[in-house]
Amino acid sequence: MKKNIVITIARQYGSGGRTVGKMLAKDLGINYYNKDLIKLASEESGINEDLFREADERCRTVGFFKAPVNVYTGEIIGPDSKDFTEPDNLFNFQAKTIKNLADKESCVIIGRAANFVLKDYDNVLSVFVHAPMDYLLEQAAKVQSLRGDELEKFIRKEDKYRSEYYEHHTGRKWSDARNYDLCLDSSKLGFEGCVEAIKAHMRVRFGNCLS
Repeated sequence: MKKNIVITIARQYGSGGRTVGKMLAKDLGINYYNKDLIKLASEESGINEDLFREADERCRTVGFFKAPVNVYTGEIIGPDSKDFTEPDNLFNFQAKTIKNLADKESCVIIGRAANFVLKDYDNVLSVFVHAPMDYLLEQAAKVQSLRGDELEKFIRKEDKYRSEYYEHHTGRKWSDARNYDLCLDSSKLGFEGCVEAIKAHMRVRFGNCLS
């Protein structure tokens, strides 16, 4: 690629956003980052990787995001503070890692409110992948043993977590189309169609960046 372009992908559970991201990264010959962001953040910060994973689990506990919204500003708390390894500061370290990646390479980044973290970058294309519940159920059933109402409950719980996580760190609504450059219904486009739609948008926005 001639230009350093970053594609961030937020997605509903079961929409295939992660799969679309992997396919896009492979097609473009660039790196794909999802959970491995935790490992990178751990290496850059010197904080044990397990603490990042434990923080993610704490964020999933009932009521965690009832705490006041803590919009990301780029500030990182130093090791002399008792809040050094608190979830909000660990998010800040992950955000720093995301910025470092955006500065040095073209890549696809999944979740982690990356579109907000990189909102001031002009080389970023932010995408939200969504779909109707019947499609989400169909896709989720391929990887989950749950079915029917239990599976729908699981999907809604996962999306609720993603929504609350996003709002806590950004002060914005996760599903608001205004937060993204491109919103794609994977039930209508299919995964390959989503990839092609993203590439088409990249050509219009960034020119001949795929060469």
